[in-house]
Amino acid sequence: MTKPQNGAARCAVLVGPYGSGKTSLLEALLFAAGVTDRKGLVGDTSAEAKSRHMSVEPNIAQATYLEDAWSFIDCPGSVELAQDAQDALIAADIAVVVAEPNSAKALALMPLLKFLDDRQIPHLLFVNKMDKLTGAGGERVRDLLANFQIASSRPLVLRQVPMREDGAVSGAVDLVSERAWHYNPHAPSDLVEIPEDLRDRELEARQSLLETLADFDDGLLEQLLEDRVPANDEVYRHLRTNLAADRIVPVFLGSAEQDNGIRRLLKALRHETPGPAVASGRLGVAPKAERNGKEDGSEACAAVARTLNLAHAGKVSVARVLRGRLKEGDRLAGQRVAALFRLQGTHLEKASEAKAGDLIGLGKLDGIRTGDLLCPDSSAAADWVEPLTPVYALSIQPRNRSDEVKLSAALSKLLEEDRALSLEMDRDTGEAKLWGQGEVHLRIALDKLSGRFNVDVEADLPRPAYKETIRRAADHHARHKRQTGGHGQFADVRLSIAPRPRGSGFAFHDKIVGGAIPKQFIPAVEAGILEGLQHGPLGFPVVDVAVTLNDGQFHSVDSSEMAFKTAGRMAMQDGLSDCQPMLLEPIHRVAVSVPNAHTSRIHGLLSSRRGQILGFNAKPGWDGWDEVQAYLPASELRDLIVELRSATQGIGNFVGSFDHLSELTGRLADRVVQERQAAQ
Repeated sequence: MTKPQNGAARCAVLVGPYGSGKTSLLEALLFAAGVTDRKGLVGDTSAEAKSRHMSVEPNIAQATYLEDAWSFIDCPGSVELAQDAQDALIAADIAVVVAEPNSAKALALMPLLKFLDDRQIPHLLFVNKMDKLTGAGGERVRDLLANFQIASSRPLVLRQVPMREDGAVSGAVDLVSERAWHYNPHAPSDLVEIPEDLRDRELEARQSLLETLADFDDGLLEQLLEDRVPANDEVYRHLRTNLAADRIVPVFLGSAEQDNGIRRLLKALRHETPGPAVASGRLGVAPKAERNGKEDGSEACAAVARTLNLAHAGKVSVARVLRGRLKEGDRLAGQRVAALFRLQGTHLEKASEAKAGDLIGLGKLDGIRTGDLLCPDSSAAADWVEPLTPVYALSIQPRNRSDEVKLSAALSKLLEEDRALSLEMDRDTGEAKLWGQGEVHLRIALDKLSGRFNVDVEADLPRPAYKETIRRAADHHARHKRQTGGHGQFADVRLSIAPRPRGSGFAFHDKIVGGAIPKQFIPAVEAGILEGLQHGPLGFPVVDVAVTLNDGQFHSVDSSEMAFKTAGRMAMQDGLSDCQPMLLEPIHRVAVSVPNAHTSRIHGLLSSRRGQILGFNAKPGWDGWDEVQAYLPASELRDLIVELRSATQGIGNFVGSFDHLSELTGRLADRVVQERQAAQ
């Protein structure tokens, strides 16, 4: 069988839902390749991962199997950490999608498989934990595959059928070579005869594989119609070609914990994964130029898949070299490459050079971000994927006020490492809000601030940006008079305060005649009024108000801009109480995306949160998904993603933005005002 590559290192990215066993698969692959002699040496070693018993960031490992060089990136499976997987896939020659043998969890694969298909990334499906598929209640693989097919827009092509002993999976039959392998726990499998009772099932599954491949090749279709059996090498060629073009998704079986099916998977990766030229073309990176008939080695280009900030090495950009060669001291993105590193887990080792296909650490490149394409004289954001829309926020502040500068520097590094994090200064509430993909995502970030940067942070759900307005008009008179040594302070104003239509904002009218207030003091009155509107009778900023300055008095010696500003503020603070103030809450327009099997449940969820359903339609580009439009109060939006994911196997999502302010009355309004007054 001819290998489809030229000796360049290839990169496989392990992705899949939480709990599917990706880290176990990485360890099994490294064990089978002889990189480690026992499990647990590479994987979730950070304090944040250990405390949660889950991957919280990508694990990177290098291996050589049968003289072929490989880079593996094991990505977190939590839906809240999906950005890491999406970013890492920029480096992939192939994605290994790891799944459990459970039809009930098939829908959880849909967003990931759609991401891969939208970007034409070759991928295969590894059904892990087959050793758990035992007894009469265990699913048949053909039924499992039918349910997984619902989540994939590409045909799933079964490459193996399981052998069973006493109901438990004991091995597998390869549908191309038609060889049977009996599993041995933590050891290579034994080649055995295909059981007679499995012959018919094997032939049926192999025919289905060939018919799927024939959909993409008329020559193969003609052979099948003439009942001619294609040679195995020809079948492998079709598999390799269609996998590279992202037309099919091969499906393999095994158990990472038992080391079952791992060498079969490695050999399939070795023979069928395309070389880095396919990934380069997908990213729009042309082959190296030629000068005098030779490749120009100076035209190196790389794609950044991850950014690290390490205590001992500073900033390290983890990049896949797409073409050319790199050496320490070369220029990339207009900067000198200070150092090159090979990565193995958390260990960095200095490297002298890197060539096309290598996954390498680039030392101290300022201004370079994850997702950038780096060429000798420039860098550009790859047309890859925008950061995920944030859906959950925490208001944060340093526990020790003296740590404010340290917190700012630490957050800058965290945001550089994780594109799904963002920081917002809310001008309405004065809070610093850290945004991310969920509570777990943000708590991991806070743990990193404490553990890596020694900054303890207090965090809570952010306050909604409540406002208040008035129901009726009123006139008010305010006089500011103070006698001090030397010049005193004197200002007298008469105002009319009136409500305005919702959303129309503030208006100021000057009706002073006869010089009752000198013109130079009128802007100061307006400034005082605006200051008074920042804190209304209910404790919130006041909006949608018109104020008219009708009359006033001044003193030729004691009047000043400051005095009239104070009088304007006093008039508003006292006068607004006579205007029947009322509370306004911010309302957001949200679009909730869910599989249509969950649409009715989401209607109930939104209604229970005081939401107003506006309607729903099929989500464009997502077969079997709906998009529900609704108005939802900001206070109900803060933890919506938690309940939404709980109701949809973790895959429901939403986007939203502020739409309008709405009157809030009753007990809920009373509680909001009481909490505000208590806080102040």
